[in-house]
Amino acid sequence: MQRVLVTGAGGYIGTTLVPMLLDAGYAVRALDRFFFGADLLTPRDGLELVREDSRRITPAHLTEIDHVIDLVAVSNDPSGELYQQATWQINHESRVRTARMAKEAGVKRYLLPSSCSIYGFQAPDVICTEQHAINPLTTYAKANRAAEEGVLPLADDGFTVIVLRQSTVFGYAPRMRFDLAINGMTYGAYTTGKLPLLRDGTQWRPMVHVADTAAAQMFMIGFGDPARINGQIFNVGSDANNYQLRPLAETVRDTVREATDRDVEIEWYGEPDDRSYRVNFDKVEALGWKAQRTAGDAVVEICRKLQSGGLDKTPKTITLQWYKELDRWHQIIRDVEMYGGILNL
Repeated sequence: MQRVLVTGAGGYIGTTLVPMLLDAGYAVRALDRFFFGADLLTPRDGLELVREDSRRITPAHLTEIDHVIDLVAVSNDPSGELYQQATWQINHESRVRTARMAKEAGVKRYLLPSSCSIYGFQAPDVICTEQHAINPLTTYAKANRAAEEGVLPLADDGFTVIVLRQSTVFGYAPRMRFDLAINGMTYGAYTTGKLPLLRDGTQWRPMVHVADTAAAQMFMIGFGDPARINGQIFNVGSDANNYQLRPLAETVRDTVREATDRDVEIEWYGEPDDRSYRVNFDKVEALGWKAQRTAGDAVVEICRKLQSGGLDKTPKTITLQWYKELDRWHQIIRDVEMYGGILNL
């Protein structure tokens, strides 16, 4: 049985990926701070939960590990801008450090899930391949770029390094996020009949379902010929999920109407978004991997979860809001704590 260390295992992608790895016969060491709750990963054979910060990983965490999927990240632009120092420490420095320790520990493959956001703004006629010039605009994107540059030179015949530039992720996950475009549109349309859309709607964005990007990560650690993937960058998504945001919003609106028989209208917000890019996925598809799901599939999936009562919007489903809430309670506790406790000492 091969053992995989997954950092950031309690996050949006991690809570989808870990069960998939276990189902496929891998043993998983799931490492996370578990800001959103360790209960999102159901205990089962082959699963080892490790509560640790990625900035404090030691060689002991890499013992008997065959593969590392280094998911850990401060995971969106608003959080990256508010917590810039932590974003550079976690998204860049800790992942390069983990990759170096993994190589020293004899790990076979190291996989860095990066982001297509490093393409930034591109002209409307440009479709970015992995060789295209990047244009990271935010702290999150810049830290991902630096992580890529830090881990790729570590690749050699004994240590396979792969970078996956993920499209904007969507779909249901146990650690649900409603601060992602398709998920947020769906929730607003379903609950209020108002679909929030960031101006001006002409911007392009590649998308990928959370289960598809998890499947791409599994595909890479199981791929039979390391020479074809080692030291390589792969865009992850599909041409069918390269969306302009206004037509995407109309797809979400129409799907919610069909699924719920409710009227939905588009509600604009914010300043025009200057991030716009389309992405080419021929390279990963040439290996045999293809995305299986579209935005419409996710909208139906999320609507069913909301209808069943098994899903709702809470502070934990908005990443930045939850980080701020944790900071608030941390200050409250520090102000009243004495001798290691509050009422019970």
